[in-house]
Amino acid sequence: MIRALGNFFTKIAKKWLADAFIFAIVLTIIVFALGLIVQKASFFDMARHWGDGMWALLGFSMQMVLILVTGSALAISKPVHKLMVSVAKIANTPVKAIVAVSLAMLIGSWLSWGFGLIVSAILAKEIAKRVKGIHYPLLVASAYSGFVVWHAGLSASIPLSIAGKNAVMEKFAHGAIIPTSETIFLPQTLVIVAVLVLTVPIINVLMIPKKKEEIYEVDPAIFIEDDKEDEAPVKARKDMTPAEKQENSIALALIVVITAVIYFIRYFLKGGALSIDLVNFIFLIAGLLLHKTPINYVKAVDKSVRNCGGIVLQFPFYAGIMGMMVGSGLAATMSNWFVAISTPKTFQLYTYYAAGIVNMFVPSGGGQWAVQGPIMMPAAEALGVSYGRAAMGIAWGDAWTNMIQPFWALPLLAVAKLNIKDIMGYTTVILLWTGIITSIGLLLL
Repeated sequence: MIRALGNFFTKIAKKWLADAFIFAIVLTIIVFALGLIVQKASFFDMARHWGDGMWALLGFSMQMVLILVTGSALAISKPVHKLMVSVAKIANTPVKAIVAVSLAMLIGSWLSWGFGLIVSAILAKEIAKRVKGIHYPLLVASAYSGFVVWHAGLSASIPLSIAGKNAVMEKFAHGAIIPTSETIFLPQTLVIVAVLVLTVPIINVLMIPKKKEEIYEVDPAIFIEDDKEDEAPVKARKDMTPAEKQENSIALALIVVITAVIYFIRYFLKGGALSIDLVNFIFLIAGLLLHKTPINYVKAVDKSVRNCGGIVLQFPFYAGIMGMMVGSGLAATMSNWFVAISTPKTFQLYTYYAAGIVNMFVPSGGGQWAVQGPIMMPAAEALGVSYGRAAMGIAWGDAWTNMIQPFWALPLLAVAKLNIKDIMGYTTVILLWTGIITSIGLLLL
């Protein structure tokens, strides 16, 4: 049944799913129309909300770009790449391969979603070059499937943003600061993550095609140019100019790394909390350490930036969508539908479903929070639900429908050299499974 579902959704995706940018444009048109019909807004008002919102998320966009770039630069460092090659040699059957890439993303995206996206793509690529008889689209889909836990991990934008001063919390929740012990380290969150880590790889394995003609094996030749770039020779030190010696100086890199480590230790000893900026800082320093020299890290960042095209192009459109949803009141109307039918017992679950729907139009944790935070925080207080649980309801919903919202798959697909329509049939099955697991966890735990 699981395999049949995967095949069914894959056929639909290949026939009907266009490029992710087209998806953003279509959603823009849909939200514009809903504003006219549901909110009775005028055409000119909706156009104004769209235009005003286009650049409203520039600061957050840069944070997201840095998460992707610093995570990617760390993932393509030689120590991490060697580890992925070693894992690829062990994952020498289709079943082992599917499990390996699923776990790589589940663990990697919990640590940092940017790291998880790239390290799982690298592992999938290395496995594809070595393992015969593996269905490559399913392999890459399995790599992406673990992304469903990112908003319960260490780079989770909503939990990290409310762990410090936050505009929404200051305005709508009496300035409350919610520690990560009440969000990403909440027992409820940890149990759901653990269940997903155990079961998502199994669901992916159950979708492996049985018929040989259904298996699409990738030609390793498509990765030759990438491999040549990674193996570029380095000059002997005696042949370097003074400038090149500075660029290749391990000492200069270590000075920065040691200074940063001292800062991190003092920061946490003084009770400092995790934040998006701090996570980016940690991954930046870790990448510099593993690349050893400043110029190696510069090259890694240059290579990683190539995977940011989707964010740079599409984020303004999703910010524009957010502008229309907030400005017209459509987001409030949608969220209030769920609040109106909620009880203290069901509030977190319905918040999750509302967030899953809103995420299709605003696929950004920060954007999602801007849309739903002002509605859900006062509602949580009125119903006696903790702010942390309400925030995690939004966070889980944001992560959940990423399985059918193609925006965040773009960096992984760029490395894997596939199109979104190749994997979305399989990730739709993961959407159904994780929706069941997360719903049970949010309702009963």
